[in-house]
Amino acid sequence: MTTNETPPTARPGRGPAADGPNRARPGAEGPFAGPAAGAGAQARRHGPGGEAPGGAAALLILTDGRFPAGGHAHSGGAEAAVAAGRIHDPASLEAFCRGRLHTAGLTAAGLAAAAAAGLDPLTLDEAADARTPAPALRMTARRLGRQLIRAARATWPSPELDALAAARPRGAHQPVVLGLAARAAGLGPRDAAYAAGYEAVSGPATATVRLLSLDPFDATAVLARLAPELDRIAARAAEAARRALDEGPGALPAASAPLLDIAAEQHATWSVRLFAS
Repeated sequence: MTTNETPPTARPGRGPAADGPNRARPGAEGPFAGPAAGAGAQARRHGPGGEAPGGAAALLILTDGRFPAGGHAHSGGAEAAVAAGRIHDPASLEAFCRGRLHTAGLTAAGLAAAAAAGLDPLTLDEAADARTPAPALRMTARRLGRQLIRAARATWPSPELDALAAARPRGAHQPVVLGLAARAAGLGPRDAAYAAGYEAVSGPATATVRLLSLDPFDATAVLARLAPELDRIAARAAEAARRALDEGPGALPAASAPLLDIAAEQHATWSVRLFAS
C-alpha cells in the first residue's frame, strides 16, 4: 500500500447525546434543520418506499467528472507520488488508490455521509479540520469546498447550502459540502459516502493518465477492481454517520495517511506543477 495507514483515532464526540447540538432535533428551526428534524421532513424528502427523489441520476451528476466543482485541477496526491516514483504503472496506481481509499477516502466518506444524514455542517467542518493535519490539505479542502458549493447551489438550490456558504465564506471542507449537496439533491448518507469514496480514487486515476500518459483503459480498470472495496467503504461510512447522529462526530472515521500529508506539504512548495494539489 502506498500510503502509511495508522489505526483510526477519532476525537471524543463533542455532542454525544441525541438531543445534543450536533444534529437537528424534532421541532428544531433554522437553516440546518432538515430530515433529522422529524418524520414529517423525512417523508417530504423521500417517497413512500423510502427512495430518494433525486435517485441514481442525481448521484451520477454529483460524481460526474464534468460537474464544475474544480476537482479536475487536483491530483489527490498523485502528482507528488509520480514524481517520487511511487506511481509508475497500473499496479502502483492501484496500490496508491487503494491506500488512499482506505485512509483519506474513508474519512471523507464518513464526513460526507454525516452531512447528508443531517449533522450540523459547522460541527462537521470543525471535525474535518481536526482530521486534516496538513495545512496544505486543509487549504485545498476549503478551496474545493468553495467551488463545489457554488456549483451545488446553482444545481440544487437549498437553504442549508446558502447558510453554509454564508457561515464559511472562504469555503467549508469539501466532504462536508459534498454531503450537504447530496442532501439537497435528495440523496442519502450512503450515496454521499459513495460520491466521496469514488472521488478519492477517480481523481488520482484521471490525473495519472495525464502525468504518465497512462492508457485510460488501464486507469479505468483500476477503478473497476477497486469497486468492491468502495462498496465496503461506503457502507462503513454510512453506518458511522448513523452512529454519529447519537454519539457526535467522534463516531466518524479518522483514518490517517501521513505520507499523503507530507507529500502535500512538499508539493505545495513546487514552483512548477501541473496540478494544484
